[in-house]
Amino acid sequence: MKNTGMLHEKLINPKSIAVIGASNTIQTPGGKVLHNLITHNFKGNLIAVNPKETEVQGIKCYQHIQDIPEVDLAIIAIAAKYTLETVKILAHQKNTKGFIIFSAGFSEKDKEGNQLEKQITNEINAVGGTLLGPNNIGLINQNYAGVFTTPIPKLDSKGVDFISGSGATAVFIMEAAMAMGLTFSSVYSVGNSAQIGVEEVLEHLDETFNQDTCSKVKLLYIESIANPQKLLKHAQSLIQKGCKIAAIKAGSSTEGSRAASSHTGAMANSDMAVDALFKKAGIVRCFGRNELVTVATIFMHSKLKGKNIAIITHAGGPAVMLTDILSKNGLQIPEIKGEKSEELLQKLYLGSSISNPIDFLATGTAEQLETIIDYCEHHFDDIDAMIVIFGSPGLFEVYDVYNVLHKKIRECKKPIFSILPSVVNVKNEIDSFISKGNTCFNDEVLFGNALGKVINTPKPTIKTSINTFQNNQLIKSIIESAENGYLNPKQTKKLLQEAKIPVVEEFICTSINDCLNAVQKTKFPVVMKVVGPIHKSDVGGIILNINSEKKLIKSFYKLMQVKGTKALLIQPMKKGIELFIGVKKEADFGHLILCGLGGIYIEILKDIQSNLAPISKEEALHIIQNLKSFKILQGIRNQEGINIDLFAEIVKKVSDLVTVVPEICELDLNPLLGNQQEIIAVDARIRIEKN
Repeated sequence: MKNTGMLHEKLINPKSIAVIGASNTIQTPGGKVLHNLITHNFKGNLIAVNPKETEVQGIKCYQHIQDIPEVDLAIIAIAAKYTLETVKILAHQKNTKGFIIFSAGFSEKDKEGNQLEKQITNEINAVGGTLLGPNNIGLINQNYAGVFTTPIPKLDSKGVDFISGSGATAVFIMEAAMAMGLTFSSVYSVGNSAQIGVEEVLEHLDETFNQDTCSKVKLLYIESIANPQKLLKHAQSLIQKGCKIAAIKAGSSTEGSRAASSHTGAMANSDMAVDALFKKAGIVRCFGRNELVTVATIFMHSKLKGKNIAIITHAGGPAVMLTDILSKNGLQIPEIKGEKSEELLQKLYLGSSISNPIDFLATGTAEQLETIIDYCEHHFDDIDAMIVIFGSPGLFEVYDVYNVLHKKIRECKKPIFSILPSVVNVKNEIDSFISKGNTCFNDEVLFGNALGKVINTPKPTIKTSINTFQNNQLIKSIIESAENGYLNPKQTKKLLQEAKIPVVEEFICTSINDCLNAVQKTKFPVVMKVVGPIHKSDVGGIILNINSEKKLIKSFYKLMQVKGTKALLIQPMKKGIELFIGVKKEADFGHLILCGLGGIYIEILKDIQSNLAPISKEEALHIIQNLKSFKILQGIRNQEGINIDLFAEIVKKVSDLVTVVPEICELDLNPLLGNQQEIIAVDARIRIEKN
């Protein structure tokens, strides 16, 4: 059972900590955590419990849990089978409200372990306490280092808040982060998340957030999202308050893409839903440890005010690779020219180049670097940020260069990113640079991709207005009268019309007479389609451009032979670019809205973008503009494009429909035909699941 309140103050800032399973052997979890608490200056009272000892690491040790005084926080490092009794005594007799359980052998192991975990959680819930774990490495914050692992990173209130679903991964991420100079405000390892998971810790960070004293950078490593809506709510809230969040979601489930009858159902999956959730929240999604810490280090710099970058380097190759990767990610490396650039060139060695990248050669000095930075800061107005690449071939020390960087990072208003690639040759200089409170990067391509992600992640959408329907009773009656499964064409059309989604005029025919009557109303040319089979084109169930009675009658007989056909559908022949809008209800995430090029292209190109309902028109425009085929939609080589604004409006209307009618679990508008004047759905399917 998850805790819905905030984390207990006694977990966050305990005045006394008991280590159950404390040991003199620091190679054990109980020994190492006590060692970490002592060496990282926990200011409160430390209590050790071990039946075989009277003193552990200089701390008084109790043989029995019953004998200890009242204690705020218990860190439990004993076998799983002894934990329940221990928790009962602590919770009910020792007024303990904070619990960290390192022990494994719970829900991750078997049914009995799962049952034991629930019993422990119930005992802690009964006294209003907070449990972190079990099966975790613990918690580090500025009050104490309650973990059995190393390293303990440098702690700073403005450092990173990091929440991890995996203990080992948390250690590896901290190691990578420390090498780049990142500091931490807190590290939470949630383990099995028996009572609190990543979402609940994020909720706590949101609800206790203070603009002046709290970290504005949050990192998440998530193995499963138990409560997507809670994650969305608190990520959006924190980002609105000025925070930046990056996350890894490990494990792409295939569960969502199990055999499904609609195009959307077959393509949409839970990983796409994670993508959409992060996009909606404003979270920068990462796929590896180094990418995560690179993004976090970029977050630690002041925000870019534009996309124009100056690359300052003494080595040509990395600058070329960086230029390529930044350009691919939509950043600009503008040419630097004019009187001031010529003036700067005179101050550099012969052979230097200032066009951008600014290459001041392998022999470039600290003084020259300072001059270049000053010109970028004061004279080159169209430059928004600087990236300095400076390593060493190992011939001489570069302390003076890094001292210039240290000074200029603090003086300049424009952000300066330091790429220091010589991690062996000038390791000492890099360590010195980091020890002064700086951060740096060591790989220009990893940095360029990360900066692109930071720049291109949209801001969160906080409030989306939903258009309701004029005739709610009609909607209700359609859903109530329908069986679970696909709605019939008449019900589908009524629902779409009620949502003001343009649908092509159509007539259902079961006889030649019906067909002849239909074409009198709609005029030739027409399209004829089978009613019954789901994928009409796969079974030869569509005939286009029927322009005479003779062809109409011939088509009728041909299509009625198609297996599973119950009737035929006649529609006027429309022209335009084939488009697609789809919806898939994805478990606890809600409705996933997709769009892209339609018809057969959807399966061949798989060029689709998605977001979670409800979406605003601006979000709809954003996903349309991010399609690889967007230039086709705009019109290319004398081919007419579509009305982009109208397409976004229809995507929004579909989002409104499924928000108001949550029973819709799959919806396909494929294709819609679009031109500059109209966009109209010519084929639609809606599947509902009630209850």
